[in-house]
Amino acid sequence: MQISRANLINREIKGKQMNSIKKTTTTRDQDYIGKIKDIIDERPSYGYRRVTAILNRDHQGNNINHKKVYRLMRENDLLLHRYGKRPRRTHDGKVTTLNSNMRWCSDCFGIRCDNGDTVYVAFSMDCCDRETMRHIASSKGINGEMIRDLMIESVEYRFGNIDKLPHKIQWLSDNGPCYTSYDTVNFGRGLGFEICTTPPYSPESNGMAESFVKTFKRDYVWFGDLSDAKTVMEQLDGWFADYNNFAPHKGLKMLAPREFMRHNQKK
Repeated sequence: MQISRANLINREIKGKQMNSIKKTTTTRDQDYIGKIKDIIDERPSYGYRRVTAILNRDHQGNNINHKKVYRLMRENDLLLHRYGKRPRRTHDGKVTTLNSNMRWCSDCFGIRCDNGDTVYVAFSMDCCDRETMRHIASSKGINGEMIRDLMIESVEYRFGNIDKLPHKIQWLSDNGPCYTSYDTVNFGRGLGFEICTTPPYSPESNGMAESFVKTFKRDYVWFGDLSDAKTVMEQLDGWFADYNNFAPHKGLKMLAPREFMRHNQKK
């Protein structure tokens, strides 16, 4: 048959070794597996790190290691499928800031409905604590006036009813017309913002906002009711609230944005 005997013998030996060191599933592991399945049933887009964060959030003082969660999910075929690798342009800039209220970013995205409608959403996010402070939505598109409303609502949310920011904050966005219009830029500067836009053809420069859009669509939009524009807009407040209060974030040491803010306030 033209097959090496040595090769067959080595395979047999390795198979016996693997079987001898294979870990047995304990009663405690079965308990974890059940809880993991409950989490994934409710949030199918969550990977092993965020599942670990939720398990430890519910069982404080008896934390489970993320490596164990990875093993249990792998053995029970519960891991997420990998995204296909795509070539990407190198970008060395950093969007993250060390403290809140130093740089805010904003972006727009669309949600396609089953009946052909499109809901357009714009949001503001703090580049430190990742809280999505305010959002606006429309079925007709986002214009400069709506972005100016978003700016003032974000300022009032963080600082109250004031005419100008207490200190300069960067406002980072792409080069969309609603952000770069003369009226919007002047209005932002009047509020005390330092208006910053990304270089042309470089969406990575606003990577935090781009990443949020990807996460938001994966965790909420894909599993929501997309019947029509009205139905989608009725769900937006709940989706944003859930992200701010519940969703673990790797950049925040697996805390949710508002959980991270409360943790920092205690220090």
